[in-house]
Amino acid sequence: MLFMKHFTSKTQKTGEVGEKLAKKFLIKRGFKVLETNYTKKFGEIDIVAKEDRIYHFIEVKSVSCDLSAQAGNLNLVTQETLSVRPEENMHPKKIEKFVRTVQYYLVEKGVSDETPYQIDLALVYIDKVKKQGRVSLMENII
Repeated sequence: MLFMKHFTSKTQKTGEVGEKLAKKFLIKRGFKVLETNYTKKFGEIDIVAKEDRIYHFIEVKSVSCDLSAQAGNLNLVTQETLSVRPEENMHPKKIEKFVRTVQYYLVEKGVSDETPYQIDLALVYIDKVKKQGRVSLMENII
């Protein structure tokens, strides 16, 4: 039986949109997405992707912003236009849980100890008014 994740709150729906945008962003840049929403009781990996020989374990952090006052220019997103920057939601406890989940994934999938991997953070800014998004990737965050 296939388990489908259901998003109900505004925050969860923003996160779902952010994950879809991040996935498109990665594919467009040549990544091969292997899995999304890899979930274990102790943690989750939003996106598992590969670029060349390197595994990328990606946590997606999304925020919704109203940029209509700035003529929809998503490049003008600054700390002042947002109440919370998405990367601020990746605190040490979450990183610890994420790393544990990555280690479990590697063992479960039989990935060699010699295989290079890194942990990345996809930052997604969503303008719901303009129905646009901007994604940036912070690579190798630990």
